[in-house]
Amino acid sequence: AEDNLAQAIGRSGQNVRLASELTGWRINVMTEGDAEAKRDQEIDSLVEHFIQHLDIDDDVARLLVEEGFTSLEEIAYVPVEEMLEIEEFDEEAIEELRARAKDELLNLAIASEEALDGAQPADDLLEMDGMERHLAFILASRAIVTMEDLAEQSVDDLLDIEGMDEERAAALIMTARAPWFEGE
Repeated sequence: AEDNLAQAIGRSGQNVRLASELTGWRINVMTEGDAEAKRDQEIDSLVEHFIQHLDIDDDVARLLVEEGFTSLEEIAYVPVEEMLEIEEFDEEAIEELRARAKDELLNLAIASEEALDGAQPADDLLEMDGMERHLAFILASRAIVTMEDLAEQSVDDLLDIEGMDEERAAALIMTARAPWFEGE
């Protein structure tokens, strides 16, 4: 609750730091109102994602989200029996949703491969510590071809890459910047 926020955080954030150290989790303390607003934003984002990729209306997309679906993969591969538990769906509707999800996943995979085909990362980027081959090709498709190119990026520039978090982005950028500091 709003009136307990300061107590939850603790003096200079000590309660959050201690809880984070004990659990090994990154903890973000927010008010109930902020948490609800964030949840609503996430729901709206998922609904828009389903509308865009499955060509369905808002009501069907919201129903999928309310039933716990968060990805196209889940819609495509969750057993039909589980989806039949949703009262509003019959077997025909489920098969149509699953087919659309599978088609869209295939289209997205093809588009991703096509984007990566033309991009060729430099050897220094491919051989850099902590770099995976697939990630190097993704970076190259964004005109980040060399270690120098990566060194000039900010953490925020990399966060929209699937599977990338702030810690990993920062580590990669600092590794790419290491040659800048070798003479010091």
